[in-house]
Amino acid sequence: MESLLQIFLLEGGGFIERFITWIIENGGLYFLLFVVFAETGLFVGFFLPGDSLLFAAGIFMNALVAEVAGLPKDQLHGFGFWHVIIIVMVILASIIGNMVGYWFGNKTGPLLFERRDTWIFKKKHLIRARDFYNEYGKATVFMAKFLPIIRTFAPIVAGIVRMPKPQFIFYNVLGSIAWVSSMMLGGFFLQTWVEKQFGFSLKDHIELITIIIVVITTLPVLYKLFFAKKPVVPPPADTDIKS
Repeated sequence: MESLLQIFLLEGGGFIERFITWIIENGGLYFLLFVVFAETGLFVGFFLPGDSLLFAAGIFMNALVAEVAGLPKDQLHGFGFWHVIIIVMVILASIIGNMVGYWFGNKTGPLLFERRDTWIFKKKHLIRARDFYNEYGKATVFMAKFLPIIRTFAPIVAGIVRMPKPQFIFYNVLGSIAWVSSMMLGGFFLQTWVEKQFGFSLKDHIELITIIIVVITTLPVLYKLFFAKKPVVPPPADTDIKS
């Protein structure tokens, strides 16, 4: 079994490809659940590769099913019960992560705007999420699922500005279902189609796929950062969101 240190030292294949493959084969479903939970609920998780890892998990879905259900990979020929179970588990990790972020923002959020930057915490990410939230309103919790960095801080900001909890839960559940399902099902069915039609596996091209996903998902954030800057005015601690 390849160690994480070897991932950095070995030649052949891209680093991203080896790293994601190592995660799937060594951490499996449990590492995936942790990454999704951390990236959607803990402000230290903004750097985690959520989109890329979910899509890669879809490509490696049969390996995850074999791990969880104890089934031989050569007997998995289609989408079935255990595939659904894994997707539901990841959706729940996303929902719970957002709820933790909301609770954290509700309890301690106002203090974050006064906190000094560290190598882990950057206030600019929190401010960017708040600006995005103020611009797009209630749907931000749903839309933020598809945007790196923003999806980490959006639930925290929702807690800071006292978004009504039922409203937050609704968009949280809806967004989690849409995000996780589109990424994992997209990876699984694209892998199945490519293997049948062209006879090769996307597992050998994870590096390129990861770069494409990162570029597509970060373009809106980059546009917001460099071309749509607005004056930043910190909100009062007790500001409420209108229903």
